[in-house]
Amino acid sequence: MIIDHIGVGLTDYEAGKSFFAAALAPLGVTLLMEFHGHAGFGKEGKPDFWISQGAAAAPLHIAFSADNRAAVRAFYAAALSAGARDNGAPGIRELYHPDYYGAFVIGPDGHNIEAVCHAAEG
Repeated sequence: MIIDHIGVGLTDYEAGKSFFAAALAPLGVTLLMEFHGHAGFGKEGKPDFWISQGAAAAPLHIAFSADNRAAVRAFYAAALSAGARDNGAPGIRELYHPDYYGAFVIGPDGHNIEAVCHAAEG
């Protein structure tokens, strides 16, 4: 891993926190820490993804790792239920490599949020 953690500013902190809590739950990512308008999400006690109240930056692309393809599909469904817009249904993206299985949604402040599994189905 080359990135330890990432943070994004959102114009509506509470809505963003609710969205990411719902969308990332199928990936095993939960809200781990919150203080002074900052919320840290992650796995195994380490917050890797942070949101904060503030001006949104230009839309970012953020890809979250999924353990399997079922988790990618569950992320996509949860994100849409939480208010995201479709930006690419779950499926193989051979452009990247033969086992690249991803799903894309447009989340808070127009950020392109992805869940991806690199493993072959099996």
